[in-house]
Amino acid sequence: MTMTPSIDLLDPASFAHGHPHVQYRWLREHDPVHWHDEPEGPGFWAVTRYADVQTVSRDPETFSSWLGGVMIPDGGPELLAGSRLMMLYMDPPDHTRYRLLVNKGFTPRGASGWTERISDLASLIVDAIIEQGECDLVTALAGEMPSYVIAQLMGIPLDDGRRLYELTEVMHSGDPSLTLEQRAGAVIEMHTYAAGVAENKRRHPGDDLATRLIESEVNGDRLSTEEFSWFFLLLVNAGGDTTRNLVAGGMEALFQHPTEYARLIADPAALMPSAVEELLRYVSPVVHMRRTATVDTMVAGTPIRSGQKVVVFYAAANRDERVFADPDRLDLSRSPNPHVAFGAGGPHFCLGAHFARLETTALLTEMLTRMPDMEPAGEPERHLSNFIAGPRHFPVRFTPGPRRRAAAPLSKA
Repeated sequence: MTMTPSIDLLDPASFAHGHPHVQYRWLREHDPVHWHDEPEGPGFWAVTRYADVQTVSRDPETFSSWLGGVMIPDGGPELLAGSRLMMLYMDPPDHTRYRLLVNKGFTPRGASGWTERISDLASLIVDAIIEQGECDLVTALAGEMPSYVIAQLMGIPLDDGRRLYELTEVMHSGDPSLTLEQRAGAVIEMHTYAAGVAENKRRHPGDDLATRLIESEVNGDRLSTEEFSWFFLLLVNAGGDTTRNLVAGGMEALFQHPTEYARLIADPAALMPSAVEELLRYVSPVVHMRRTATVDTMVAGTPIRSGQKVVVFYAAANRDERVFADPDRLDLSRSPNPHVAFGAGGPHFCLGAHFARLETTALLTEMLTRMPDMEPAGEPERHLSNFIAGPRHFPVRFTPGPRRRAAAPLSKA
């Protein structure tokens, strides 16, 4: 007889040791469109099977991002109105128009132009800690890469990119010690910073994405400072979370699977492409996204009323036995691997997917090549969050090695 686990996909404590795969597995098997109570809200439908996650993700007319937002809690009308200026909260055709503003730079061809720069950065990041023999895997390695890339993309100082990365952690944390004022303060600080970037780029245009956004037009009008600020917030959040949590969580998975770890170290060039895809599936850095039903409808035979919340859980879909053979096994050469770590298709497929792959490939290759004996030096401290998954801090050690360049560590300018 199968025991029914306690189902709670809201409490960050359920994610204290990673994704709650026992809960996901039971739901997929017994209640794949599950009504989940919400202590401070009306409740929501939790969708955990691969095919159903695809169904919801690919039908924005029925399952809207705009109507109620993409986070499970219902924000107040003022917060929702502001958030709707962010592309993530839009439905087509508005979403389509806004996505076109930045799409060119994030296509495979546009992202591939960054290959050399990102490889150079990976070398510099490792240079900064290689002589120490120990570091925090998250802050010194995994977090440095997206901080640098967003700084380069937006034409801002690297130290500002690091500060923005810190703000995203506050915004997404479920740590009960953080007050609502602190979370709101992080959002306000990022908006204030973005407004300053907008003003600076209007006066001093550059060859960067921020300038391109400021000078772009939607329906004949240029973006207001508020619209730019929400766009900026989205790019910083999305650009940091996936890569940071994928690299840190991916290394944690490799430490736990020494045979696969050894395979990758032995031939990173050959195995890395499929390894990155498998780590995306296995780690699933983004936990969920919410949609709101626009009409009475059905998902997998379950009636859903207009206005109800429908939440898709990507990590649950990425372990669906109907799609992935032996889904709980880490197999770095898994093929095919149609994971949904970047979303399950539809208009909101992750804009920065190609950048995330480039960044992760470069950084893991550099780390495994130059620090092949890296191992945990303590237990990871995880994010207290039901929205993003991965270590927040993770001490590691390795045999010290030489720098590749005589230059100083990454500049703060």
